Amino acid sequence: MKKRMLGNSGLEVSALGFGCMGLNFSYGHALSKDEGVRLVRDAVERGVTFFDTAEVYGPFTNEEIVGEALRPVREQMVIATKFGFNIENGKMNGLDSRPNHIREVVDASLKRLGIEVIDLLYQHRVDPEVPIEDVAGTVKDLIAAGKVKHFGLSEPGAQTVRRAHAVQPVTALQNEYSLWTRGPENNGILQACEELGIGLVAYSPLGKGFLTGAISKDTKISENDFRKILPRFTPEAMEKNQALVDLLKQIADRKKATPAQIALAWLLAQKPWIVPIPGTTKLHRLEENLASADVELSPSDLAEIQRAAAEIAVEGERYPEQLMKTTGL
Repeated sequence: MKKRMLGNSGLEVSALGFGCMGLNFSYGHALSKDEGVRLVRDAVERGVTFFDTAEVYGPFTNEEIVGEALRPVREQMVIATKFGFNIENGKMNGLDSRPNHIREVVDASLKRLGIEVIDLLYQHRVDPEVPIEDVAGTVKDLIAAGKVKHFGLSEPGAQTVRRAHAVQPVTALQNEYSLWTRGPENNGILQACEELGIGLVAYSPLGKGFLTGAISKDTKISENDFRKILPRFTPEAMEKNQALVDLLKQIADRKKATPAQIALAWLLAQKPWIVPIPGTTKLHRLEENLASADVELSPSDLAEIQRAAAEIAVEGERYPEQLMKTTGL
């Protein structure tokens, strides 16, 4: 597995990471703890060194799976987790990035993961009630205390990134970025990363499964799958957005690859400091995703994708209105 550096931070990770959320949270089908541990270890065996979790996944249980799976190889791995939600009775109840809460979450995450230091700690969503300078300062203290190595932000606005970075250098931003979610290209996020030497960790790089070609307007999404509430996953939106999958299939056929591999290879080709973190519950999908690192897209391939994608208007917002309000702050 090829390696990439997250910006100027000195933090080196596998070119593709593993997004662990879907192991047991959000997508309707949850693996048992033993199955989750096995799949994470399968990823390790295939060269992945970067694993992404959060206290809110489960909540709490996802960190336990990741911690147990990686314990034998801890020193070679980069473990990322996140704070920022108020969790009551097992449910998310708004945002909470107050300094005391951050410290409590970090101690609890360290315990669940069974580690002594968190490699990369993200604020999961910007809390408008807490100045970002206070958040960055708290993480700076945690770094000084040896509990955290690197600071990250998820779905911030570019101005927030600059303010945070002035207090504590930001190593990575985790934003949704894929061929059907291209906000970072025009909302100042890629520009801020370039200027400040910050890496971009692209979550949902396969459009929450849509860009694999495995989902269509005829797919019945279960009630306990969070895609059920997403505007892009209505049958009407999926029918219109199929044009993007068709484009990926067309390139994939020529490259003897799959649509998912082209989607990931496209992301890898955008910048050398972008690291996609696709997730899956299936070993064959994991292997398919990781093979994308070996798919070469030429400048003419990329230009063709750019031209064709520019003609396709993506139907539907990526989140419902109340969740969109927590992004770009």
